[in-house]
Amino acid sequence: MGRLTGGDPSLLRRINSAVVLHALRGAGSPTLTDLTRITGLSRPTVEGVVEGLMETGLVVEAPAEDGEARRQGRPARRFRFRAEAGHLMGVEIGPHRIAALLSGLDGRVIGAGSRTVSETASADERLERVRAMVADVLRRAGVPRSSLRAVGVGAPGIVEADGTVRLGTALPDWTGLPLGERLRRSFRCPVLVENDANAAAVAEHWKGAAVDSDDIVFVLAGLSPGAGSLIGGRLHRGFGGAAGEIGALHLLGREATPEMLLSTTDEPVLPLDEQAVATVFRRARQGDSAAQEAVERFIQRLVHGVAALVLALDPELVVIGGWAAGIDGVLEPLRGELARYCLRPPRVALSLLGEAAVATGALRLALDHVEEELFAVEKTVTARR
Repeated sequence: MGRLTGGDPSLLRRINSAVVLHALRGAGSPTLTDLTRITGLSRPTVEGVVEGLMETGLVVEAPAEDGEARRQGRPARRFRFRAEAGHLMGVEIGPHRIAALLSGLDGRVIGAGSRTVSETASADERLERVRAMVADVLRRAGVPRSSLRAVGVGAPGIVEADGTVRLGTALPDWTGLPLGERLRRSFRCPVLVENDANAAAVAEHWKGAAVDSDDIVFVLAGLSPGAGSLIGGRLHRGFGGAAGEIGALHLLGREATPEMLLSTTDEPVLPLDEQAVATVFRRARQGDSAAQEAVERFIQRLVHGVAALVLALDPELVVIGGWAAGIDGVLEPLRGELARYCLRPPRVALSLLGEAAVATGALRLALDHVEEELFAVEKTVTARR
């Protein structure tokens, strides 16, 4: 498409189409008169736009509302946005599980699935399980693969704009993996790959603990935590996609490595060994002094990482997710320590989406991509520059 100017009639048509489509998507089954009132456009303009949208399959005539058919004369035509005209998918690829959410063009979830996967699985094995799970979700929902308009993916690592994992130490064979390219072969539609913490931050802003906040930090807490942030309501990736990698902060002070953080012996605890991690926290609750010291080290490391982001970004809200979100006693110490370190302590809350956060954010990525195509007037929250 060539450059659009203010006097270009194609720009005016796209703006009018976007305005009417927005109104249709949010108004149930309005009449032409309703749409004229909602949009402020002339009736002939609205009528022409609606006819064009019906030709694309995005809009369909709706049945008359109850009572209208019994009145004398022909009832006014009503129209509705066809959310079923296409479908979107959000996929989480994690160390121990993969998950997917399926929705129509309105973002409402109509299908879901998850499968466990070993942390030692190769990239090929992991992607094969993704494909199998996606096929199963589509089959159970009765949705053909050809109906997918966009797929969002949340995965560990520093992710380039084209979906290549520039650095990913959490999973085998992950660094350098052309993840977006590999998945596009299976989907034949746009595939948008994002860091998992970034995706979760978008999810909490969309449907979780941060729906009323535009300046947030989401912490995907673990032995090597990551974080995603929204500034002014827009996802902040940094110049190369590495913003929020607070798991590397220990390198600055040469403190204990993440593997030794929760160790109660001289043996390291593998960051992906959730059972070993859970055992340390359980023993701490039972009064084991060595485990309590290990948990205290974990909380202090988490506080330092979060405080660094808070001091740099001054968010209104910090949301804690990941497996640490379910650990008793993390929230209050975190609030207290942030009050000590930060000039203006933010509110701190647990994730409301839990383990669904990454897949939900990935679905929002797909929805944003399609909305840019349909409306194409303003950039979306997750749009890359």
